[in-house]
Amino acid sequence: MSSTAGREQDTRASGDDATSTPAGAPLRVVLVDDHAIVRHGLRAVLSREPDLEVVGEAATPDEARAVIGHLHPDIVLLDLKLSTTHEAEGLVLCEQLTAAYPRIGVLVLTTFIDDALVLQAVRVGARGYVVKDVDTSALLRAIRDVGAGKSAFDAHSAAAMVRGLNAPTPSSDQLTEREREVLALLARGLSNRQIGSRLYVAETTAKFHVGNILRKLGVSRRTEAVYEASKRGVL
Repeated sequence: MSSTAGREQDTRASGDDATSTPAGAPLRVVLVDDHAIVRHGLRAVLSREPDLEVVGEAATPDEARAVIGHLHPDIVLLDLKLSTTHEAEGLVLCEQLTAAYPRIGVLVLTTFIDDALVLQAVRVGARGYVVKDVDTSALLRAIRDVGAGKSAFDAHSAAAMVRGLNAPTPSSDQLTEREREVLALLARGLSNRQIGSRLYVAETTAKFHVGNILRKLGVSRRTEAVYEASKRGVL
């Protein structure tokens, strides 16, 4: 690493992540996807663009947090399904990243196109959402739009978001028995791992239930879910 690059990285890592890429410098991108072949393909596409630079990759949430915390990129290209059977893990990671690094733009690139899921991704801080069958030009445009501080949605995800916004608000009465059990443990301040241990399910399954609870209560954070549930008399 050159001394210039080192100084730039030190600057990015300081303070509250309020620094920005110098004018004219490429947008620095980190790829988060559990499939190596997808990451390699994306890197090959983005490497041809002089205004984009892939600076890191990650396959798991732990790897992503470490790489992003070290590199402080401009853009995180994030799949929602990271080595689990549920999409909640990517949503949890998205919320953590946008809370810790508000300057970084998270662009979801996934195979999921569920109406509620698109809305939930936006609520936890994603600036854009595109599906993996999007054409290259649309993907590049979305990355650049997010890098410029804009939102970015392909035609499928934009339509899904509109449908989700127009859909009736889910009621807390629709919480399943298992979700009510998880909610009670949330109210006691337990982590996903602790909830999984108490209910004899995997931590990722606990995250999935928490994500459903947040969506059904119309909130984006765990503390808000407990507060909203208390107001509605669910707890």
